[in-house]
Amino acid sequence: MFSGLVEARGRIERVDPLADGGIRATIAAPAALLAAARIGDSICCSGVCLTAVAVDAASFAVEISRESLSRTTGLDREGDVNLELSLRLGDRLGGHLVFGHVDGVGEVVRFESLGASWELVIRVARELGRFIAVKGSVTVDGVSLTVNRVADSPAGCEFSINIIPHTFDVTTLRGRRAGDRVNIEVDMIARYVERMLAERSVPD
Repeated sequence: MFSGLVEARGRIERVDPLADGGIRATIAAPAALLAAARIGDSICCSGVCLTAVAVDAASFAVEISRESLSRTTGLDREGDVNLELSLRLGDRLGGHLVFGHVDGVGEVVRFESLGASWELVIRVARELGRFIAVKGSVTVDGVSLTVNRVADSPAGCEFSINIIPHTFDVTTLRGRRAGDRVNIEVDMIARYVERMLAERSVPD
């Protein structure tokens, strides 16, 4: 379980194929995060919960299954990633409860400066858009964010979020451009509500 508050930026420095179609990724990370990490720990990497299979003074390694690769973006090649260690009982929950289970991949429609902040607009498929609501929570590449606007259309669901300077500075979102793909996890409460409503519609 995570909060969506990114602790550090890391960088995938090496990707090695595995026999089952997955990969082993070696991720360079800051010393402070590595000092707290242990083999077997869950680490959120740009929104994806992964298990550390090796940790040293400069990096950690994770193994990513073919299934995870097919449902996410950005983990199969060199590049920057957002990192967060799992929550401990008693930790402050400054963001929102995040599983690290990506629900889908969205596309950046627009990312522009508003002066003191930035507006990020993302499009997702209509089936995922039903879980996104104004002032609700959403996780984008592992970052907990608040939805400001939602617009549905036959092409999908577009939602807008505001990026404050701190988030812009400490996460990989600052490098996003129109057309980029991002990992999306909807609020877990929305998932359960949708499931309960669906159950009520099934005749006895």
